[in-house]
Amino acid sequence: MLPIAIDVMSGDHPPPEYIAGALSALREDAALRVILVGDPSLIGARVSSIPKELRERIEVVPASEVVAMSESPREAIRRKKDSSMRVAVDLVKSGRAAACVSAGNTGALNAIAHFVLKTLPGVERAAIISAIPAAHGHTHMLDLGANTKATPEQLGQFAAMGCIISRDVYGLAAPRIGLLNIGEEDIKGHEVVQAAHVLLATSHLNYVGFVEGDDIFSGDVDVVVTDGFTGNVALKTMEGAAALIADRMRREFHASWLGRLAGLAARPVLRRVAASLDPRRYNGACMVGLTGIVVKSHGRADGMAFARAIITAALAARRGLTAQIAQALAAQGAGTPQGSTT
Repeated sequence: MLPIAIDVMSGDHPPPEYIAGALSALREDAALRVILVGDPSLIGARVSSIPKELRERIEVVPASEVVAMSESPREAIRRKKDSSMRVAVDLVKSGRAAACVSAGNTGALNAIAHFVLKTLPGVERAAIISAIPAAHGHTHMLDLGANTKATPEQLGQFAAMGCIISRDVYGLAAPRIGLLNIGEEDIKGHEVVQAAHVLLATSHLNYVGFVEGDDIFSGDVDVVVTDGFTGNVALKTMEGAAALIADRMRREFHASWLGRLAGLAARPVLRRVAASLDPRRYNGACMVGLTGIVVKSHGRADGMAFARAIITAALAARRGLTAQIAQALAAQGAGTPQGSTT
């Protein structure tokens, strides 16, 4: 497999945190190779002391600019052509890298990826998809922030791509697709979700209808489809709720000697639960629908979480995510049922 291009300059943390994540991913995956994109002097200072077997799987590509987290996507495209983000995407376009990973400005990464890579035939806009912990393992959800608005046709395309990923990459025979809404009744929702509901109901997808927010975790659906505004708000709400529950539990277990005693008894179980729900384990969301693989890491991701985003990119590349989507969409356009229950 070609190496993964990693933008180590963008995000809320300084570059050493993302370099540490890259080194962690290299240790975990013995076949992985990476291209670290950014300031060569800074990168060299961090990797010069690592073991030779790791250094041999690292290439450094210089980039003289950085896209700020608050920077306009249009300005990032026009004025930051040598940014670490742009160079990483360019490496995918040129065929030097199998995928790229960035923790930077989502709007800028989305705009650069669309400008450089373009979308696959039959896809109007790429969407961000990620796995969300659920009762049956995980639910794939998209869009998580690439598009603040979506037409009914685009929601249909998101559903098709979510089905393809769940089926061809994760092995689900007939992924159950749900459209996020304020209620499960057919009369609920605004005109966009109503029109998308009609499109999906007449498609060959295994569409189960409208779903509500709690269905994301119930295990009753495998793919949840929504626009990027709603999806991103839902994702951040999940993260905030998880942090609140963890904080409240810590306070209660330290509030009294009985609480501390109960905490000690429950510690093994709590650790397993915390590990299974740790958002860092699910970091790394693919921008699906592009002609190349782009993975968005959370801007606040630490080294451990950033390593998961790199591993996600490597998995997508090894399983031929882009080719899988392109072939399945082409077959669907030719009349072959995709995700059919038959």
